Amino acid sequence: MVACNYTQVKKSSSLNKNSIIGTWKMIYAETIENDSLKVKELSNTSFIKIINKTHFSFFNQEYNSTKNYYSGAGTYTLNKNNYTETLQYTTVAQIKNHQFPFLIELKGDTLIQSGIEKVEAAGINRKIIEKYLKIN
Repeated sequence: MVACNYTQVKKSSSLNKNSIIGTWKMIYAETIENDSLKVKELSNTSFIKIINKTHFSFFNQEYNSTKNYYSGAGTYTLNKNNYTETLQYTTVAQIKNHQFPFLIELKGDTLIQSGIEKVEAAGINRKIIEKYLKIN
């Protein structure tokens, strides 16, 4: 017989902008799309997210390379644990000015962001879970 110890995840209380302001390094990311799970390989890349009082930005680049660089930025809103990014700066026209709603949670120095990214014009429909460690 196999026993399973189930622990319910306790939702963090309402967040405020001061609690998410900072520089965050991605430590885990998974994407579920078309019933397929993909975990982001982070051993050869650095993904950084910076959040201030009104804007966010993110940067991804392989270590020791100029290949596979991408970034984006824009404004965000935060209402309790509901965090919505409006992507204003990107090279992908179909997602420019699109709003991406997420739920966020803070556990110590870790920010967890999850939600559905759906942009029909870009053929995007996926669930994401990202975890970031606060580095500044």
